[in-house]
Amino acid sequence: MTTAKIHRKIRGKIGKAIFNYKMISKDDHIVVGLSGGKDSVFLLIALDEIRRWSPVPFSLSACSVDITGGSWDTSAMEDLCADREIPYRVVPHPVEEIIRIRDERSPCSFCANMRRGILNSTVKETGGTTLALGHNLDDAVETALMNLLRTGRFRSFQPTAWQSNSQVRLIRPMVYLSEKAILTEVERLNLPLLKYTCPFSLETERTRAKGLVKELSKKFPDVKQNILHALKCIDTKDRWGEEGSP
Repeated sequence: MTTAKIHRKIRGKIGKAIFNYKMISKDDHIVVGLSGGKDSVFLLIALDEIRRWSPVPFSLSACSVDITGGSWDTSAMEDLCADREIPYRVVPHPVEEIIRIRDERSPCSFCANMRRGILNSTVKETGGTTLALGHNLDDAVETALMNLLRTGRFRSFQPTAWQSNSQVRLIRPMVYLSEKAILTEVERLNLPLLKYTCPFSLETERTRAKGLVKELSKKFPDVKQNILHALKCIDTKDRWGEEGSP
């Protein structure tokens, strides 16, 4: 097991999100959705560190959804979890094939929903209470912009949510962390990542939103933090009333 620790400031931001949104309760069993990318791998390592000194005891495991149906090499994640004594499960499901058969118009959204459903089922099967996902600050900002431009509603995903259909609690402990900060820590800690090239990963709304945020950041360096602040502080006094109302 690596002896390097996550930077105190980074760990502090994760701890702040956990505290502010009451993400973890005593004796929770948290299952990390482990895609093998930088965000989910870093989330797993961060939660593993936190649980070792947290005054609130909780257990941790991980699950990867193999959307190829069985041909994805997850050995690097198996080794990582074994090294840290974290129970790990891989669930193969032919999501790629289903997308091709259906000629799915929104493959990213369809894949995300399929994986979420499988992860929720795994949480229930393993006696878990909570599903943890690696969405970060950039994801929250991009989602808010996509909703604003596409639907005219300024909203993003919630840091924590109760999924009534699956009866599983969902948490996103990295909502205060930028993608850049996560990547920097992943490289510094030399964490293993899984290689996977999505056959449907052409230009998407999210990649366009990411580009928009990048351009805005050049002129407005605090744009991400300001959008985060707006999501937390939407005031009813700022809303326009219905047309014709006083």
